[in-house]
Amino acid sequence: QVQLVESGGGLVQPGGSLRLSCAASGFTLDDYAIGWFRQAPGKEREGVSCISSSDGSTYYADSVKGRFTISRDNAKNTVYLQMNSLKPEDTAVYYCAAQWLRCSWYVEDFGSWGQGTQVTVSS
Repeated sequence: QVQLVESGGGLVQPGGSLRLSCAASGFTLDDYAIGWFRQAPGKEREGVSCISSSDGSTYYADSVKGRFTISRDNAKNTVYLQMNSLKPEDTAVYYCAAQWLRCSWYVEDFGSWGQGTQVTVSS
């Protein structure tokens, strides 16, 4: 059974950091691009970052570029999202998702999703 499980969310003050993890089971991440998406209350789900399967290329939304870093550890079958210099506007439920080989910014391209982890940035 294909499963993705996010962890690492929580409450953090502005300027703080969190590291999200996306652990896969039932399949190996080697052949899959992994995307991180987020959804704030009343807003559509949006792409945050993605790491491809082939050459490990990484992609970031303009809103997080320079603050977030995506990485993967295939041995642990896990993808991470390091989030630094967090802002209140980063508050959302963060989801990881998998799709075959290539990154995409489109929600509909990803067939497997985790349950999400809440990130709240507030003083």
